[in-house]
Amino acid sequence: MNNYLTLLYCLLVTTAAAQTSGTFPLGSKAPGNAHHTGDIWLYQPSDTTGNFDYHLAVATSAPGAKLDWHLHPAGQQLVITDGVGYYQERDRPVRVVRKGDIVKCTPGVEHWHGATPDEGVVYLAITGNAPTEWKEAVSQEAYDSIDAQSSIGTELLQLSRDKWQWMADKDADRLAELFHPQAKFVHMGGSWGKDREVEVIRSGGIHYKQATIRDESVEVIGNTGIVLSNIVLLAVVGGNEVTNPFEVTEVYTQVAGDWKLASLSFTRLLER
Repeated sequence: MNNYLTLLYCLLVTTAAAQTSGTFPLGSKAPGNAHHTGDIWLYQPSDTTGNFDYHLAVATSAPGAKLDWHLHPAGQQLVITDGVGYYQERDRPVRVVRKGDIVKCTPGVEHWHGATPDEGVVYLAITGNAPTEWKEAVSQEAYDSIDAQSSIGTELLQLSRDKWQWMADKDADRLAELFHPQAKFVHMGGSWGKDREVEVIRSGGIHYKQATIRDESVEVIGNTGIVLSNIVLLAVVGGNEVTNPFEVTEVYTQVAGDWKLASLSFTRLLER
C-alpha cells in the first residue's frame, strides 16, 4: 500500500509537470468493440509486474465517448488530467468530473465513466491487478438526458440525505470524512467546529435520530453548493427525545473533486 501511495504521488507530480510541456502520448485507438462507444485512445506507461499489483493507463476520450457499465474487483482510481467528464455508480446520480479531480472506484461497485457531449476528457487510471468485469452498455438515451448542472445538484441532494442517515446511524467516521476541517455547525445551543461536532455525534451527546424532509432545494455556484431543507428532526438530547421543525442550511465546497460540508446551521421554525 505504501508503494501504491508513493506511486500515486509521483504520478500526480509527473502529470502536473507534463501538462506544462506536453501531455502523455495519445497512444493507440481502442477497437470499436472494446466495451465502449465513441473514440477512445489508450496509452499504457506501466503494467502489472512481480513487484507491483496494479497497472497504469492514460485514456483520452473524444466528446461523447463513454465506457460500458463495469466494475473493478480490486478497485481503481482515476486522476482527471484534462477536460470534463461524467462518472456514475449504479443507482447513484451522475457526477461531473474535471481536471484535477480524483475518482475512487470502490472494489466491486458497478459504474461507468466517459466524456461529456461537448468536451473530451483525459484521465490516468490506476487499476488493481484483477480483470475488469464488463456489463451492459450505457444507453444513448440515458446519456443524452444528463444535464451537467442538474447532475451536480442531484449529487448534492443525495449527499445531504446520506448525511442525515449517517447521523442517525452515529457513523462518526464517515461524517468526519465528509466534514471540511474548518466546518462550522450552528445549533440552537451554540456553534462549534468539526472536532466537537464529530465527538458529539460519536458520544451520543446529540443523536440525530430521524430527519423527515418536507422540502429541499439546491443552488450551485461554481465549486460551492447550498442545500436548503425544511425538516422535522427527531433528536435525543441529554437522554430526552425532542421533535422540532427546522430550516437547515448546508454549504458544501469541492476539495480535490470531493464535496465537503463546510457549514451546517439549524433555524427553528414556528409551528402553524
